[in-house]
Amino acid sequence: MESPLQFKHILPVQLRFSDVDQFGHVNNSVYFSLYDLAKTTYIHDVMGRLLDLEKEAIVVANVSANFVSPIYYSDNVAIETTVVHFGTTSFRLEQQAVDVNTHNVKCTCTTVMVYYDLKSQEPMPISDAFKMAVCKYEGHPID
Repeated sequence: MESPLQFKHILPVQLRFSDVDQFGHVNNSVYFSLYDLAKTTYIHDVMGRLLDLEKEAIVVANVSANFVSPIYYSDNVAIETTVVHFGTTSFRLEQQAVDVNTHNVKCTCTTVMVYYDLKSQEPMPISDAFKMAVCKYEGHPID
């Protein structure tokens, strides 16, 4: 299964021996660690200088995954990430774990991220500069 979404941000990941469970495949809880690593890398690569981490943060409001087929220790895997939607205070990321050799999607993940004011402890509007940086990186407007 290949994805119709376009992913510009691709992070190759190294699987660890401890990631594999007794059934010989990567444990489902490990996927979320890989997705978190790719989210952090995406935010740093695309928006890093636009965030004042003493005043604002980006927090996870919701995350869900669909497991398509197992990842085995010997697989060569990358996590692909893209922003697909902006709200007023939140945005939606789509990610997928892909076998680099076959391009088969192993798992998909949707995450709603909230732009967060650390002082007020409340969501805050996403800045236009933030949105423009993502759109420029992705090469198209985000709905």
